[in-house]
Amino acid sequence: MARGIGTAKGVAGLALVLLLAGCGGGETQDVPLDQMDAESIFRLGEQSLETERKAENAVHYFSEVERLYPYSEMAKRALIMQAYGYHKDKDYENSRAAAQRYIDTYPAEEDAAYAKYLLALSYYDQIDEVGRDQGLTFQALQALRAVIEEYPDSDYAKSAILKFDLAFDHLAAKEMEIGRYYLRRGHFTAAINRFRVVVEQYQTTTHTAEALYRLIEAYLSLGLTDEAQTAGAILGHNYQSTVWYEDGYRLLTQKGLQPEVKGDGWLATIYRRVVKGEWL
Repeated sequence: MARGIGTAKGVAGLALVLLLAGCGGGETQDVPLDQMDAESIFRLGEQSLETERKAENAVHYFSEVERLYPYSEMAKRALIMQAYGYHKDKDYENSRAAAQRYIDTYPAEEDAAYAKYLLALSYYDQIDEVGRDQGLTFQALQALRAVIEEYPDSDYAKSAILKFDLAFDHLAAKEMEIGRYYLRRGHFTAAINRFRVVVEQYQTTTHTAEALYRLIEAYLSLGLTDEAQTAGAILGHNYQSTVWYEDGYRLLTQKGLQPEVKGDGWLATIYRRVVKGEWL
């Protein structure tokens, strides 16, 4: 699954490019932090992000800006940079906490959009494999939707839309994985229930064609030819150029059947709605 924080502006933009470009200067800590001004401590944090693999020191500097100069403009900037630093270190819980604190404290600021996006990424960037608990995926979808709906004209919304689609696809992939497991073991009804979820709830994902093909397999195994033929009809209408249709057509014709709508089951209802436009 794709990663990355994307293009940004302001303080958020600085967080995105620190690892690619230098911040200039050669700031060193010659005096205790509590004797330095906010801008100097903030620059130490910037330099740490630029030169050090881990962001732990940078987060410390940014947190000190906030502690020593509360309610200042630099404290505001330092808080969003803490969220970024934690995310850089894959400390997603603390990144999420800092981002949420920024949103709660500065909801009208321009960087609130970036904070909301970082909060969503704290879930999204943990979606690393199909077998993982899907609770994170649902949380990522909710947080990404919030970015899209609350900041529709931002660069973050564009990136969030792409990630939303990938997370949605991830949920369908999990249903397919479980469905195939049941199918291999001959638990056809259980497999059908999983493939049905993909067809009904995740029809815009990349897994729908295979789900329809697997339904043909499962229904034929149960001797339910009407349902198998109807699944083939939907597959042929929407995915005729795919290998799934070719294989599904072969399965049907080997038994003397054709892909056509039969009966009044749930697949026939979907065919009438999607293909014929009969919603009532």
